[in-house]
Amino acid sequence: MSDVLTVIVKLSGLVFVVASMLAMGLSLTVPAIIAPLKNLRLVILALAVNFIVVPLVVWAIQGVMNLDQDIYTGLVLMGTAAGAPFLPKLAQVAKGNAAFSVGLMVLLMVVTVVYMPMVLPLFLSGVDVNAWDIAKSLIVMMLLPLGIGLFMKARWPATADELQGLMSSASSFAILLLLVGGIILQWSAIVSLIGTGGLVAIVIFLLVSLVLGYFAGGSDAATRSVMGLGTAQRNLSAAMVVGAQNFSDKPNVLITVIVAGLLGLAILMPIGAELGKHAEAKEAKTDSAAKAG
Repeated sequence: MSDVLTVIVKLSGLVFVVASMLAMGLSLTVPAIIAPLKNLRLVILALAVNFIVVPLVVWAIQGVMNLDQDIYTGLVLMGTAAGAPFLPKLAQVAKGNAAFSVGLMVLLMVVTVVYMPMVLPLFLSGVDVNAWDIAKSLIVMMLLPLGIGLFMKARWPATADELQGLMSSASSFAILLLLVGGIILQWSAIVSLIGTGGLVAIVIFLLVSLVLGYFAGGSDAATRSVMGLGTAQRNLSAAMVVGAQNFSDKPNVLITVIVAGLLGLAILMPIGAELGKHAEAKEAKTDSAAKAG
């Protein structure tokens, strides 16, 4: 049974990433994605909060909680890996700026590939990170489907519009399977982290990162929600690649990474939905005021 569930979780993760990237590409254009990134202040804040502040949050948590070294290592991997493939879906749920979510995701992914090999040895001794190993999985699974979707949107817009809804539905179904199946599959690992303080540390890490990113997002609510969710949801793929390369003999490192990824989805999806409700309510209020005026 567990073998079947493992296959389902792996396939649903693959389908989710590819389908969501295709869906975003099919609904957007390259200029629309690039436009929000022309805001230099926003880009600098995004880079600073993701690659300076968030790793320092991990360091501060360790200073206060004195976690087991393997759990701390897993948190460091997550703290230094930004640009999650789940961000566009979270932005959709939160009624955030979809174009900014894709642009931010790509920006953070590219910087992560360069950043992790340089910074991880400062946090963890004896770590060897191959940038290409991180990059190739992100290119094949994320950037390639996104590029195909953008090309189809530019070349065959009518077909792109028809496929976009299908891909969006597929990604929604896949992420539900991924979340439920992943939690069932990793339940014993999740429980095992409770007594170590690891579970509490992960939750604190996620919520603090969310708040920091949210307030770094400026005054626009649609941008602020994307920045917050994008800062809290880390790049599980990149963290897993580095973890498998360097800590295959220390299972608690990968367990921490996996649990952090699953808890990130489990916590941030409802928060995103709540942000989406607020956005809809605000929009409805604005429309009512405009009609009344």
